[in-house]
Amino acid sequence: MPLFLIAATLVRQVNRFRVASLIVFACTVLVIGAALFSLTQHISFGLALYWAVTTATTVGYGDVTPHNSIGRVVAVVVMLGTIPTVGAVFALLAGASALNRMRRLLGMDRILPSSAYTLVYGSHPVLARVLAELERSGQKVVLVAPTRPTGLGDEHHFVAGDPSDESVVRASHPERADRALIACESDADTLVVAVSVRSLAPELEVYALTQSPSVARALADLGITHTLATDELIGHTLAKSLEAPQSGDVLLALVDSDAYRMVETEVGDELAGQPLSAVRGRADALILGVFKDGRVALGVTSDPVLAAGDRLIQVKPAG
Repeated sequence: MPLFLIAATLVRQVNRFRVASLIVFACTVLVIGAALFSLTQHISFGLALYWAVTTATTVGYGDVTPHNSIGRVVAVVVMLGTIPTVGAVFALLAGASALNRMRRLLGMDRILPSSAYTLVYGSHPVLARVLAELERSGQKVVLVAPTRPTGLGDEHHFVAGDPSDESVVRASHPERADRALIACESDADTLVVAVSVRSLAPELEVYALTQSPSVARALADLGITHTLATDELIGHTLAKSLEAPQSGDVLLALVDSDAYRMVETEVGDELAGQPLSAVRGRADALILGVFKDGRVALGVTSDPVLAAGDRLIQVKPAG
């Protein structure tokens, strides 16, 4: 019979086409079953197709029923051929959705964002707060770490693996990112990751978190100038807090508020040649300092003259 020949052919293709094959098989059974039902029950093909759909979906209104043995055989074939197939389609779709989610949670799904994203390498404890801040600002993030940290949102992409392995860094495609943050638990891993990232994406803007100033200097030799030494930061912060007890609160207020944000603005020709104090007096935002000649000048012990290309560090209202 043509019905069973078609069914056998389609079933052999299930492993290759899966859901598509099952859908085609179910539709084929419906159409052929409706045609046979129309011929044997002497009704229109449209009415027979309506009967086939209600039968396959187990709705079974009962307004159209077979009136002879041939019609009942056709009905049995339609039910046996479509009801399990439709169930299998939904099972495959549900399984594929669960598998994709599991692969993403485990970092096995390495489909990265199509647009620019921020790469984060490592598993430093401070990253939980960093990722939360990036999520709050709506930035796309790809985290590369041995294990997925608790609390990492589903909107963040995760690549499982040792970031000090160059093949893992290559899989994160740093050349497609707009910036990267290296925050490994050990300075040795930070240096290794920095070498891999710099070799794969020489133009990428890279930030690094280290534990000591000496490692920060080594990273600078690699061309990574945006470094933060935690030991130095904590030491200076504690020392200043002893001098002025509220200085630590001031630093925290600058970085831990949703009401305003810190931005860098490039100095244009209209501000070039003017002292920082004069620009501060006319600015509509709080100017903390200026990044000039590779250093940050606050304008406390001197009044630096701005030049085109310098960057003003400002605090502006959020939004």
